[in-house]
Amino acid sequence: MPDRSPPPRRPTLSLEIDPADRLLSSGDRPFRAARDDDRLTADARDNDDRPAPPRVRKPRRTPRNKGGGGGGKKTGTDRKWLKRLLLIGLTLVIWVGIGLAALVAYYAVDLPDIDKMTATTRRPSVVFLSAEGETFAAYGDIYGQPLDLKEMAPAIPQAVMATEDRRFFSHFGIDLWGLGRAMVANLRAGHVVQGGSTITQQLAKNLFLKPDRTLKRKVQELLMALWLEQRFSKEQLLTLYLNRVYLGSGTFGVDAAAKRYFDVSARNVSLYQAAVIAGLLKAPSRYSPLNDPDASHKRTVDVLQNMVEAGYVDQRTADLAALNGAAQIRRPPPAGRYFADWLMAHMDEMSEVQGKDVVVRTTLDLGLQRKVEAELKALLADKGAKAKVSQGAVVVLSPDGAVRAMAGGRDYDDSQFNRATQGLRQPGSAFKPFVYLAAMERGLTPWDVFDDAPIKLGNWKPGNYNGKYEGPVSLRHAFAHSTNTVAVRLIEEVGPARVISQAHKMGITSELRSDASLALGTSETSLLDLTTAYAPFANGGEGVTAYGVDMVTDPQGKMLWRRQGGGFGPIMSPTALAYMHDMMQAVLSEGTGKAARLDRPAGAKTGTTQDYRDAWFLGYTADYVTGVWLGNDDQRNEMKKVTGGGLPAQLWKTVMVAAHKGLPARRLPTPELEAPAPAGNAPVVLEGPGSIAAERGAFDGGEGEGDDVIHDAGRALDGLFNSLFGR
Repeated sequence: MPDRSPPPRRPTLSLEIDPADRLLSSGDRPFRAARDDDRLTADARDNDDRPAPPRVRKPRRTPRNKGGGGGGKKTGTDRKWLKRLLLIGLTLVIWVGIGLAALVAYYAVDLPDIDKMTATTRRPSVVFLSAEGETFAAYGDIYGQPLDLKEMAPAIPQAVMATEDRRFFSHFGIDLWGLGRAMVANLRAGHVVQGGSTITQQLAKNLFLKPDRTLKRKVQELLMALWLEQRFSKEQLLTLYLNRVYLGSGTFGVDAAAKRYFDVSARNVSLYQAAVIAGLLKAPSRYSPLNDPDASHKRTVDVLQNMVEAGYVDQRTADLAALNGAAQIRRPPPAGRYFADWLMAHMDEMSEVQGKDVVVRTTLDLGLQRKVEAELKALLADKGAKAKVSQGAVVVLSPDGAVRAMAGGRDYDDSQFNRATQGLRQPGSAFKPFVYLAAMERGLTPWDVFDDAPIKLGNWKPGNYNGKYEGPVSLRHAFAHSTNTVAVRLIEEVGPARVISQAHKMGITSELRSDASLALGTSETSLLDLTTAYAPFANGGEGVTAYGVDMVTDPQGKMLWRRQGGGFGPIMSPTALAYMHDMMQAVLSEGTGKAARLDRPAGAKTGTTQDYRDAWFLGYTADYVTGVWLGNDDQRNEMKKVTGGGLPAQLWKTVMVAAHKGLPARRLPTPELEAPAPAGNAPVVLEGPGSIAAERGAFDGGEGEGDDVIHDAGRALDGLFNSLFGR
């Protein structure tokens, strides 16, 4: 009988739910009913009659403590967040890439026309040569001869690569390793001490781009560098860079720099000279061998050491170059820069040279120029410092107006203001020759007598420098001793208008006041104008204009401009010129300028302004005309009783002795006269300070006025005649 007892009870499957899973919403992740290892297959359920073991609930996993063991598997939540982060990161990378691509495309649109890379614009160059043909100044952009890499001295590219870009032949235009190295070095130093730009990047920046420190310019530089690397070979890039890079003093390219600093071609530079040129790339002005030889030498030693580290030279060769190389760059210091600036200001007046590279042959005597600059600086540093004199200026002309030397201040590097041409100051008694010349042209003579006595014109009471008065004196005596009262009475007699006209004919270009104070030099003028106005005394009475250019050529020597003609012709009568020679010679022989007396015929005049603000000395021989001014830029700062017959006279004599070295003494160009004689009805004073007898001692070369009374006026006139004409 069949067994009808109920079948065995099937084991039930426990579905325990992790409390942590209950906290998850259906939106967080799929609901998990049971883990995979808890599930039973259908076969297992059918065949396994064993009761199911009780389910042991697993403890909740807690965060892993630092230093603890275990770990377990990442949960699905972790995997989900990881996927999400990866997705977000990938999205950001894509958008950043799109943004960078758009930025690059935007900046690339604004890139210059690369096909015109060799046609870069530049300023025309102006090279100034001395009268002897030596270069002393240059302006504009000066390029040397373009040279192939194989034509240059090998040390030049080696020094440049060792210092600027050692991996030039291995990178693709951007040196990632160099950028990283520079970044680390700069972070350690706390400021920029290294740059990561390659030669290709520098070429792109220098040739095509503006020197802006912006993101746009940097992106364009990188793009341009990559393009250049694809377009040109490494040799072509290096050649172009070395021929176009700026190397200071207006020079572009290694050949121009070699000629500027060493007077040699880039084909023939030494190892040391090549290192000097490579050192200029960092800071052309700071490391210029002309501006600062010591800084240049230190930088050059660093470049030589770079060449050792790069394997181009050994240590012994570098040490020998550093030891012997300094002498190769110590050229004479630059001179004539005030003069060159004066010429540059007038180059636009020559239409023939507009927009062209030119070579200008000037009138400058470079040896004399260096002497003038050195003597002015030495005087100001020694005696000038003691007398509270901080500045000065000197101009030396030939009698025809050619400028032979010009110092516009004590140091061009400290101040480029040209006190010889731009400074307008009161000339004081140095203006009196024009007053006396106007009087001579009116018929007066050096022997006419005027009263040296107090004078009052309205509220003005001009007095003499020493506060003393001599009574009746000759004009010659009054001129030699710079008597103010006589000069005022003289301009009152001839009229300010005639004096102004005479001064302008002589070369004074500034505006002059039309009153009696003009006789004492109260109207301002420049040293160049005043010196030019003395030139007619030295050349026989011809009016001149100061000039500094003889001719202009292009760099190949083709003539573009040449000076034509001379002065303005006679501007004074022969008699007036002879009288002026006599009076101006008396300044040196017996008057206020005795400290400047020369061993040859010369005439001069001193000048000192009120409160010792300005001190002047101007004079001439048959060969040169020289003017000296000393003072302070701030006119409120008075000098310590410096007069024209003091420090200016000493400097004038030093300069004139140097200028006349090797030249024979020549008499002044005085025209032949029938016979000098006292003027009109003017009385002839036979005795006293203003007598002809007293004056004769000066004619004969004596220091004082003399004590003998000469009653024979004819003998006195004979003495004057002999003095004037050298007989």
